[in-house]
Amino acid sequence: MRLIAVVGATGTGKTERSLEIADAIIGLGETAEIVNCDAMQLYRGMDIGTAKASVAERRGHPHHLLDVLEPWQDAAVAQYRQAALAALEAIEARGAVPILVGGSGLYASSVLYDFAFPATDAQLRAQLEAELVQLGATEMHGRLLRVDPAAAAAIGPHNGRRLVRALEAVTLTGEPFRVGLPPEAALLRPTIIQHQRVERAELVGRLDRRVERMWSLGIVEEARRLRAAGIERGTTAQQAIGYRQALDQLDGTVTEAEAIAQTQALTRRYARRQVSWFQRYPAAPAADAAAIAHQALDTL
Repeated sequence: MRLIAVVGATGTGKTERSLEIADAIIGLGETAEIVNCDAMQLYRGMDIGTAKASVAERRGHPHHLLDVLEPWQDAAVAQYRQAALAALEAIEARGAVPILVGGSGLYASSVLYDFAFPATDAQLRAQLEAELVQLGATEMHGRLLRVDPAAAAAIGPHNGRRLVRALEAVTLTGEPFRVGLPPEAALLRPTIIQHQRVERAELVGRLDRRVERMWSLGIVEEARRLRAAGIERGTTAQQAIGYRQALDQLDGTVTEAEAIAQTQALTRRYARRQVSWFQRYPAAPAADAAAIAHQALDTL
């Protein structure tokens, strides 16, 4: 049996696709289990803004690495990789087909490929994180731009956590920070990669409507509960697109219309980065769920 990976930009239907494939595997008399690789779906209580499938929507298929972090905890790709690989091995040991699904490119790549993590130093990391809080992401981006222009261009001026990680690695090694996969990267295990794609014009409309639906479903109230649960004590979860804007709305620094518009713009920008990331993956022909299930079970 092979690992199936369903990846792609937000709003392209990855969750539904993974469930269709799992249903098809059940139809062939086998079982499937799904492993999350969306960094923000790791967080307990972050449901509306991440479009997390409810228990009922999961159709009885076991799901792993959902709701495993508190809002005040920081997600780290190295720890995620260890947990995800352990989950995959356990699923395979049970004789089920593992399906990795999500749009966090670095997280997905860390599981699918032989991924090397740059050097780290806790004291230097703490210093850089303090400077990020004091100076802001724009200043940290400018600093990285001076020492590693390629990494700065790839990360952009908004992802403070990744900017800190890049500055840490460059300072420790004196070498450029590698963003993404090396050209020679090889898959760790036989994998069927399904890259979910939607034409740009259609995707933009989907994303804008999705954000509007987040507000109608109550993301502001969800953000209020997450604030009480300590989301602002960490550095990762509070930066999730939609939640930061909902918190700002609660504080009265933006109107609801402004919060929605900002979230839509940031979501479109994030989707473009996701599309660019997953274009590095080996191209696979589009196939329906039944064909993927047969291929995973080597029954074609």
